[in-house]
Amino acid sequence: MIFVSFLSSFSKPLTMALSNSSWRLLQPSFFLMGIPGLEESQHWIAMPLSVLYLFAVMGNVTIIFIIWTDPSLHQPMYLFLAMLSGIDLVLASSTAPKTLAVLLVHAHEIGYTVCLTQMFFIHAFSSMESGVLVAMALDRYVAICHPLHHSTILHPGIIGRIGMAVLVRGLLLLLPFPILLRRLIFCQATVIGHAYCEHMAVVKLACSETTVNRAYGLAVALLVVGLDVVAIGISYAFILQTVLKVPGGEARLKAFSTCGSHICVILIFYVPGIFSFLTHRFGHHVPHHVHVLLATLYLLVPPALNPLVYGVKTQQIRQRVLRVFSLKG
Repeated sequence: MIFVSFLSSFSKPLTMALSNSSWRLLQPSFFLMGIPGLEESQHWIAMPLSVLYLFAVMGNVTIIFIIWTDPSLHQPMYLFLAMLSGIDLVLASSTAPKTLAVLLVHAHEIGYTVCLTQMFFIHAFSSMESGVLVAMALDRYVAICHPLHHSTILHPGIIGRIGMAVLVRGLLLLLPFPILLRRLIFCQATVIGHAYCEHMAVVKLACSETTVNRAYGLAVALLVVGLDVVAIGISYAFILQTVLKVPGGEARLKAFSTCGSHICVILIFYVPGIFSFLTHRFGHHVPHHVHVLLATLYLLVPPALNPLVYGVKTQQIRQRVLRVFSLKG
């Protein structure tokens, strides 16, 4: 810095050149490879991903529309489902368009700011989805363990506060990601071996110290997933304890069936996510293209399947969808 200041007193053009060079090092454009090792078949891989994205958009927009327009569905379970659909819509739309552009038309370049923005949306809304799944587990716990007080415990004001808490948590926890990345210097080839801007994939490209970035990323992952999985586990432990006390097999089956769709969504979201996280951190022997495919599917499969799961397993949603399509027909 002192040397540059010394030079500036003699040569303003040289200072501008150095400044522009430093700016390019600090804020480069990134090159998204797509799926390394499968370059020849990337356009074929894009086809099922396009179908998943189409299902995600159509399914989640349908769920939101049905819940919004039907007053009888303005209950905690369905309001949380509408939140989940909105988050899924943003999550899929943050990933799929650029990924498909990379795979189909080879639009590999992505700007520095756009990359950080995409990364923030992906990780922030993944955190929000995890939070909504906890809220849905709480709703099932209250509905089964305290059915007489369900409407008084989870009244609209509480649901709004829960939704706001989930939103604020996702934004505050993930806001440091792009801020910490802006302090890094990228002085090597900025090629990301991925189909979208993933946090650790970008961190690995920096040639400055990244200990804080890595530590914070790991801490957020463990904090969000760890606490949320524990909270969901505790909720279902109480639910199981209550259901086992219910006399009669049919009554127990009915109580379990009310949790069926939520359990399916939990498995769809957490199992591939945890596996992707573990392979990225510790699975050095897993082929890189397998990890990239899994990470991409993790962001598209839950948004595509969640509306189908709730549409098939929830009678009110299923009947309302059939009514809408029968009127159109």
